[in-house]
Amino acid sequence: MLDTPNVDRSDVDRRARRRESTRREILDAAWEVARESGLTGVTLRDVAERVGMRAPSLYSHFESKHAIYDAMFGEAWADYERVTRVEGAGAPDDLRGAAHAMSRTFFDFAVADHARYQLMNERVVPGFEPSAESYAPAVRVLEATYAVAAERGLADPDDLTILLAIIGGLVAQHLANDPDGDRYERLLPRAVDIWADGIGLPRTTPEKDPA
Repeated sequence: MLDTPNVDRSDVDRRARRRESTRREILDAAWEVARESGLTGVTLRDVAERVGMRAPSLYSHFESKHAIYDAMFGEAWADYERVTRVEGAGAPDDLRGAAHAMSRTFFDFAVADHARYQLMNERVVPGFEPSAESYAPAVRVLEATYAVAAERGLADPDDLTILLAIIGGLVAQHLANDPDGDRYERLLPRAVDIWADGIGLPRTTPEKDPA
């Protein structure tokens, strides 16, 4: 019987931590490049230079540039999932109020980081499709959102789909036309109330004075 060589567990753990730290540096660098040059402007050379590596060395940690995008995608949605869990714990009991709270949470998260929002919600990287693992947080967020609405009496899921489209439109307008302003942010409560009025929800917030 062959002897099993002794394995230094502390050394294995140390290597794993070092590898994870390097992956973290690579992802941070990729986000930096994306925010400066746009998502499609991310190159392996630029990312590698920021972490003191040569581009081919990145393949020791990510099999392709799309694998980096995939990790970024999963990270972005996981971050939003954590935000929604915190915000959702204090969501109003009525559907209109919950819609206002949800819309504000999404809008604020979306406009805080244009590159992150694009990766999460727009198909701007040619040929990129997130893996099932990275897409899972997005699915959980959407399922939880529909569940919250259903618990508060929403009968038709398509009504919530319409609200999500309205919020997405305001986010897109803000990012494209008024990134440093608050025009579309100010319109958000009104848009939610128009939606809520349209599906016949009782009004729980005061109507805006037309004057």
